[in-house]
Amino acid sequence: MVKIVSRQRVGTENVYDIGVVKDHNFLLGNGLVASNCFNKSHSTAYAYVTYQTAYLKANYPAEYMAALLTANSGDQDKVNKYIANCTSMGITVEPPNINESEVDFTPVGDRKILFGLSAIKNVGEGAIRSILDARAEGKPFKSLPDLCQRVDLHKVNSRTLESLIKCGALDCLNSNRKQTIDHLRLVLDWAQKKAKEKESGQMNIFDIFGGNDNGNQAEFEVAPSPPNSPDFSPQEKLQFEKELLGFYVSDHPLKAIQTASHLLGPIHLGDLAHYASEKKTISAIVMLSAVKEVITKKGDRMAIVQMEDLTGSAEAVIFPKSYQPIEAYIKADRRLIIWGKVDQRDDKVQIILEDAEPIEQVKMVMVELSTHQAGDIQEQHRLKDILLTNKGEADRAKVPVVGVVNCATKRIFVPFGQQFRVEDSHTLVNALQSAGYAARSEAIAAN
Repeated sequence: MVKIVSRQRVGTENVYDIGVVKDHNFLLGNGLVASNCFNKSHSTAYAYVTYQTAYLKANYPAEYMAALLTANSGDQDKVNKYIANCTSMGITVEPPNINESEVDFTPVGDRKILFGLSAIKNVGEGAIRSILDARAEGKPFKSLPDLCQRVDLHKVNSRTLESLIKCGALDCLNSNRKQTIDHLRLVLDWAQKKAKEKESGQMNIFDIFGGNDNGNQAEFEVAPSPPNSPDFSPQEKLQFEKELLGFYVSDHPLKAIQTASHLLGPIHLGDLAHYASEKKTISAIVMLSAVKEVITKKGDRMAIVQMEDLTGSAEAVIFPKSYQPIEAYIKADRRLIIWGKVDQRDDKVQIILEDAEPIEQVKMVMVELSTHQAGDIQEQHRLKDILLTNKGEADRAKVPVVGVVNCATKRIFVPFGQQFRVEDSHTLVNALQSAGYAARSEAIAAN
């Protein structure tokens, strides 16, 4: 037990972690000040919890990550970060599934996590309980009519079902989400009519003449057939997932360029705070999720944008001088490579965005090198001179150069530093080819 007997301001003094046998007071007899009053048992407890956490992550990765996702399901940035961690660990986060998902994120085997029903917008606790109870009483749901017959439609209403369809939870019944949406109204009317007849004990003419002793559905009462509807586009499906789940699960607009984008050396938005003190220009590959245009007191236009990547999200400010030349690119849902500086004020971290380019327009210069060329000093200096001679205007040199080293069994991609970026890829490719190098310009993403 620590008993504080006196306090005294002593200015700047040496401090140490408490661990003495006697004199457990803030002001000690030897003139030192005990600033950290966590005793050894407390420190030991923290160390033990750290060990347990590391053990669980190493030996039960899917269970550990499922628990993290469940505990932080209300924090979009953290969930995005943990989903990115799952990807790097080889764990797949599957979209919700009406026949498999539970209330929370659930591990399935060692390398798969199912999305929890409780994390879907417009799906309340009562609806989830009704779905799980119906599923537990019988076999897995076979179709939309089967689902609507077996759940309590007072709890699982049309809004809930529409949300489940749009986020992909009913893809196991019909992968055409638009067709299922168009089918929903007809099926609900049919299921509600059957439920009312059952509650009232009323029998209709088809029950009398068309029923059978096996308790099967009469052939006269089959559910309405789904209409012929073309499915939503992949982009529409992703937008519904973002709206209802808070982030993309089945895919992400940036996933297709994830491998190639590493060669550009961008930072991840999930690590943005680490660059706040460096005061240098950084680049990132992002998708704009929201754009707000602002008019300054002088009448100039600027913008505040929300961005995201596979690891998190962030805010960026584009001041008038930078906004004017790139205004056409600053639209919601655009994939961009952006350049700017990280700014931190109090606890808020944001990017002061200085330039941007659509990812479809981003090109790289690829130069083929043998292992001899890559390791020869004279060859390295010759290549360096060509790159610097054809750099162009330094403030407009954004095209990265990547060396492709052809080894005996594999090819190694070596991104050159930012100081070797060039303004015009065509000019550099011509210069490299004239010097005897195999070089080409490649787009990072297809249009």
